[in-house]
Amino acid sequence: MTLNHFRAVAVFSLGYFVSFLFRGVNLGFTPVLSQEFGLSAASLGALTSLYFLGFSAAQIPAGLLLDRFGPRRVVAGLLLIASAGALMFGIAGGLGFMLAGRFLIGVGVSACLGGAFKATVQHFSADRLTFVNGIVMAIGGIGGIAVGAPLSWLLSLTDWRTISIGLAVMTAASAGAVFLFAPAEPDIRVRGGLGEQLAGTGLVLRSPLFWKVATFSGLTQSVFYAMQSLWVGAFLRDVTYAGQSANVVVARAASLVSVLGAAFIAGNVCFGALARVAERNGMSVYLFSGITMSLFVIVQLVIATGIPAPEPVLWAAYGALGGTGILTYSVLAKQFPPHMIGRINTSFTLVMFLGIFVLQTTIGVVLGHWPTNEGHYPVAAHRCVWIALIALQAAAAVYYFVPGRSARSATGVRANETAVE
Repeated sequence: MTLNHFRAVAVFSLGYFVSFLFRGVNLGFTPVLSQEFGLSAASLGALTSLYFLGFSAAQIPAGLLLDRFGPRRVVAGLLLIASAGALMFGIAGGLGFMLAGRFLIGVGVSACLGGAFKATVQHFSADRLTFVNGIVMAIGGIGGIAVGAPLSWLLSLTDWRTISIGLAVMTAASAGAVFLFAPAEPDIRVRGGLGEQLAGTGLVLRSPLFWKVATFSGLTQSVFYAMQSLWVGAFLRDVTYAGQSANVVVARAASLVSVLGAAFIAGNVCFGALARVAERNGMSVYLFSGITMSLFVIVQLVIATGIPAPEPVLWAAYGALGGTGILTYSVLAKQFPPHMIGRINTSFTLVMFLGIFVLQTTIGVVLGHWPTNEGHYPVAAHRCVWIALIALQAAAAVYYFVPGRSARSATGVRANETAVE
């Protein structure tokens, strides 16, 4: 790996770490915010999911900007917006300002993942993308560990407002690091006006290949992040450790969240490497990713039905397999022209994060239909949610594996995009 390779991975992974940290930080804040502001399950779901709504709303313009100006300037500039949102969240006196802050955070980190993958396409060969993208995801996934036991420990030392302001400062510093230290970008940016760029995005969103790949992967990712960033804590409290003392529940749940985050990191590195090995031996990344996503659904079924299994092992499997749908970015990168990668990545991310927003909010509404007992939801409520989500993913898996006309679709998009550009 050259110095430019190292710099590209390091600075854009840092940006994605910030994004991942903001994604799950409300998991630790939830008990405190519920007590301080008297928030219901629906309000908590809305507050946390505003991040994903802001993230989704910015995807199409972020994709256009990435293809036109490159990831260095776009990611750095948007991170400053995230910093402002974190500061607003930290000093908010009520729910309205907190909602606005979470929305701005989502907008501000909207290009971190797409920008990182745009940078890897610019600096690495196609056969190395699954592995390199896995490293980016793994480094970013450290944020998933941080929102478990480390965040719980920080909250024992200080309050959520101080932590939020600290995150604002860290995010601004990350923006500076990306802008100053990202390597020079090759000149493969899109040409043409805004209308032509939007037409290219429209071609992506009308592509049967895109939706065949994105439906199953986007849904599994949406389920994983909707749970990991908020509702897995409630599940552990109300189902896994039901009936135990509050202090024991908090400690054990935080520990398992960190186990899940560590497994997510290991899974991204290992499955990225395994995908590359499988491809060398004749198995496509498309098929490999489909198998790992299907295993993730099976793990969810084991958890939801209460089949006896060691909890750390079960949640480690959940974390390791939960991020494997990210291999989709590598699949799409091989099917579409290089100058469209920014729009391809952000279109897929749009699908995924809209799904997280909808699921996270809907789960809160569904749980709210059951009566609570001292803030706890019945086991039946949680299992109803999990089984419904498993059924949706199973249906998407069928669509994913049924043979389609992907090659013809990809050729059509390439031809149409050439005409547009």
